[in-house]
Amino acid sequence: MDEITLSINLVWMMLGTILVFFMHAGFAMVEAGFTRSKNAVNIIMKNFLTISLGGIVYFLCGYAIMFGDSFGGILGTSGFALNGVDNLSFFIFQTMFAATGATILSGAVAERTNIFAYIGVIILMSSLVYPVVGHWIWSGQGWLTNLGFIDFAGSTVVHLTGAVAAFVAAVMVGPRLGKYENGRVNIITGHSIPLGALGVFLLWFGWFGFNGASTLAADPKLVPIVITNTFFAAAAGVVVTALYTKFRYGHIDGSLTLNGALAGLVSITAGAANVSIVGSIIIGLIAAPFLVEGVRFIEWKLKVDDPVGAIAVHGICGIWGTLAVGLFDIGGQGLFYGGGFGLLGVQAIGVIATIAWVSVSVAAGLLIIKAFVPLRVSAEEEVTGLDVIEHGAPAYEFQDIFKGSAVRGETFAYRLTHFGKTNNNVQEEHV
Repeated sequence: MDEITLSINLVWMMLGTILVFFMHAGFAMVEAGFTRSKNAVNIIMKNFLTISLGGIVYFLCGYAIMFGDSFGGILGTSGFALNGVDNLSFFIFQTMFAATGATILSGAVAERTNIFAYIGVIILMSSLVYPVVGHWIWSGQGWLTNLGFIDFAGSTVVHLTGAVAAFVAAVMVGPRLGKYENGRVNIITGHSIPLGALGVFLLWFGWFGFNGASTLAADPKLVPIVITNTFFAAAAGVVVTALYTKFRYGHIDGSLTLNGALAGLVSITAGAANVSIVGSIIIGLIAAPFLVEGVRFIEWKLKVDDPVGAIAVHGICGIWGTLAVGLFDIGGQGLFYGGGFGLLGVQAIGVIATIAWVSVSVAAGLLIIKAFVPLRVSAEEEVTGLDVIEHGAPAYEFQDIFKGSAVRGETFAYRLTHFGKTNNNVQEEHV
């Protein structure tokens, strides 16, 4: 029976690993769909490089810093290149998580970032930034674990870490050309909402493994709870975002509603094993207005250009999900279940510490990278599109139609007549 149990647990972990790997296809589709067609190949290449290079770097040193013998609860010091590590199933499962932080950053700096600078970011995130946070919380030896911090599957470890890095990088790289002009905020629409929707469905599907396999065993009681909570938080995020955008803007916003599913998923990730179904619905419900207002605040007030809304989805909702554990934990520590403010305070400490570490380390890392390669492409390259400049080919053949100058002039004149001079896509086509 012990061997059978071990085999079932192993199969569950490997299934979870496959599902989390598949999430990277979802990230690629979301980022490609929510950005312009001239950068789709670049988006896809960055996502392939993230999982591939990130996995190799994590094997060499990231896993050791995250799960090695602890130095003062801060970082690990053993197991480099898996020296002395026997549990490959746990390692490969964690490897799939490790690349997600850099992938979150990819969407926030899309359409203007030098791909070699991005490669430097992958190395930085996979080798040091993410593993240190992971050691604090998931190694079993970290200082936040000793305080009682709870993050079941990564609202803070994965999502907040990636979002803070994305925010810092987006500030340092700067906004896309034409995003902010003469005090105006111009909307630069993505080229394919259906592609983005496919990506969200892939992410939602993969999230059942992301959260479900974080049980680390095929526990017949815990796994159904985790997957159920995961679904209902996302469902609540979709419904409430649709209603909230109808109230806020007069229409159900497609891209924000899609992100509403991700907001619910990010928010429930910390407490998927610790809250009730009703609690998960409330967590997803509250995540929706946080998402909508967060996107607006970041884009319109802070003037930080995030093409896919990654900072709000993974950062603001990651913070909310982490704090929500301190409110809705049904194990006796949640504030609403008679547990007082103790756990809520510990969760807040973890959030603040993660923001501080990631901000400083990523800013320092980007300054070092900038000394060797520029963080963003030239204005001419950005206008032309990164697909042709950095990869030698467009994503779609229909782009060939616009190569002739006469056709380009006619297209511009048509758009100018029908859509007005303030339309950003018209301005770009003219350039």
